[in-house]
Amino acid sequence: MMSATQLGILAIIQRFPVKLICTWLLVALENVLLALVPLYIGFAIDDLLTGGTKALLFVGALLVLLTLISVLRRIYDTRVYGDIRVSLGMAVDNRHDLQPVSVRNARLDMGGELVDFLEHELPQLMTAVIQITVTLVVLGSFHWQLATAALALTLAMLFIYGLFDRRFYLLNGKLNGQMEKQVANIKAGSRPLLAHLLRLKKYQVKLSDTEALVYGLIFLLACGFVVTNLWLAAGLLELSSGKIFSIVSYSWEYVEAAILLPVSLQTWSRLKNISQRLNGPRQVQEPAQTDTSA
Repeated sequence: MMSATQLGILAIIQRFPVKLICTWLLVALENVLLALVPLYIGFAIDDLLTGGTKALLFVGALLVLLTLISVLRRIYDTRVYGDIRVSLGMAVDNRHDLQPVSVRNARLDMGGELVDFLEHELPQLMTAVIQITVTLVVLGSFHWQLATAALALTLAMLFIYGLFDRRFYLLNGKLNGQMEKQVANIKAGSRPLLAHLLRLKKYQVKLSDTEALVYGLIFLLACGFVVTNLWLAAGLLELSSGKIFSIVSYSWEYVEAAILLPVSLQTWSRLKNISQRLNGPRQVQEPAQTDTSA
C-alpha cells in the first residue's frame, strides 16, 4: 500500500516505477508504429502504381504488429492500474480518516482521478507528443516549410491555452470544493441538495464554456494549417501521389495530436488542485454550508 504522507502523481510513480515504466514503453512503441502507418501507406501507393507489392506487404505486417502490441498493452494496463487504485484508495482514506464522511468520500473519488489520468490521459498525451515529433520529422523530410507550419501551430495553441490556464485552475478548485460537500448536503435534505447540484452545474457549465472557447480558437488555427500544407504539397512542391497522401494524412493527424495538448493541460490543472486537497491537513474540518446564490 502507498504511504499516506504524500499523495499525488509523483508519489504513485515512486511507488510503482517498474510497472508504470513497462506500460509507458508499450504505449510509446504502439504510438511510434501508429505514427509510421501513413508514411508507409504512402510508400505502398507509389509502389503499387509501379506494379510492386513489397511495400503493401510491409504495411500489412506493420498493422498486425501494431494490433498485437495494442492488445497486450490493454491487458497489462488493466491489472497495473487496478493495483494502483486499491493502494491509493486505502492511502487516501488513511490520511483523511479524521475528516467528515462527505470529505472522505469526495477525496476517494478525486484520488481515482489521479489514476484515471495515468491510465487514460497520460497515454493520450504521450500519443500526442510522439505523433507531433514524428510528424515534424516526416514533414521536414519533404520540405522545411511543412514542418515550420506545424511548429508554428503548436506554439500558437500553447499560447492560447496559457491565456486560460489560471481560469481552468480556479474553476476546478471551486468544483472540487463543492464536491466535498455532497454527502453532507444529501444528509441535510432536498433543499440543500438542490442548491448543491445547481452550484455543481454552474461550475461545470463555466468549465465547459471555457473548454469550448479554447477548442474553437485552436481548431480554427488547425484548419488553416491543414489548408496551408495541402496547398504547399499540391501546388508548390513536385511530389508523387503517395507523398501527397502522406503529407495530408500527417497534417491531419498532427491536428488531432496537437489538440490533445491543451486538453491534457486542462486536466493537469484539475489534478494540481486535487493533489493539494489530498495532501491537506488531517484534522477535522467542518464542511462549509453550500452557497445558495447561484
